[in-house]
Amino acid sequence: MIPSQKSRYFILLFACIAVIFFFGSVVEGYARSSPLVNLHTSRDLLLADWSPGNRDVELGGLETGEQINFKFAVIGDYGSNSAAEGEVADLVKSWNPDIILTTGDNNYDKGSADTIDENIGKFYHEFIYPYYGSYGVGAQVNRFFPSLGNHDWRTPGAQPYLDYFTLPGNERYYDFTWGLVHFLIIDSDPSEPDGYTWDSNQAKWLQAKLAKSDSPWKIVVFHHAPYSSGDHGSNSWMQKWKFAEWGADVVLSGHDHTYERIAPPGDILYFVNGLGGKSIYDFPDIVEGSQLRYNEDYGAMLVDVSFGMIRFRFINRQGETIDDFNLVKTVTYFYLPSIQKSAP
Repeated sequence: MIPSQKSRYFILLFACIAVIFFFGSVVEGYARSSPLVNLHTSRDLLLADWSPGNRDVELGGLETGEQINFKFAVIGDYGSNSAAEGEVADLVKSWNPDIILTTGDNNYDKGSADTIDENIGKFYHEFIYPYYGSYGVGAQVNRFFPSLGNHDWRTPGAQPYLDYFTLPGNERYYDFTWGLVHFLIIDSDPSEPDGYTWDSNQAKWLQAKLAKSDSPWKIVVFHHAPYSSGDHGSNSWMQKWKFAEWGADVVLSGHDHTYERIAPPGDILYFVNGLGGKSIYDFPDIVEGSQLRYNEDYGAMLVDVSFGMIRFRFINRQGETIDDFNLVKTVTYFYLPSIQKSAP
């Protein structure tokens, strides 16, 4: 029986509602099913160890051409012009990441102008814009986003760092959005002019930025780890920052030359990533919530972003995957780009 025109309208309406419901609640496809573990705070974050299905979806109509899915690398405590740094850099570039983040200590030992290009540009110039160094051609747009470490501050005012990079804001702390992620890079060093405590002007800036952000994912990056089982240990002044309360999903830091994934009870997810090439530390005291620790070789993080999930991996310079962890978020809204109408 051929449906009537009215019935066809109802069928079409039902199909539209189904599509909207699907994209409004977005539940990712997975290669295998697995029970959820650790319902993680009232912000509806789920920690799980699922493997993602392969879904490459674009937000059609976005003027920027941003993809829902993209990948980025994270390196830390790396800028030493060492053979290990070169091998980690080769590993990172083999992934062809969209952007690279650093967790600080970009320019050992004293953050000087004489060493900055050989410590950074020699290995990562393809991601830096504008690049004025001597190791080749830079990027067409900036794809390298560092954070300040204590060694970068050993030259007064961290001036070589500020001269070398062209970054948003005051360049010591700044934010930017890439795809579905709002990245907020802050300066955890006591030398920061705008303060480094939880009630400083810098902290108020971070709180305001997180409050206004409408990105599905919000990642905060800085050097001194709030929680760490490494030689430096946890940095108490950064523990007082209210990252979870202010709206962050993940914190990435370094300072200890180790890799560690930490989920303190009732808090968000923290990573320590400091195996970029300088040296390797021990784990003298294990902090509460430490889920995985590694200090056998150098390496970097590869992070895959999709609409409802971020996959965090740490891979050593031999290509071995040490950690593979997914953070899943239930997204309760969807985005439809505005339709530009011509003037009557």
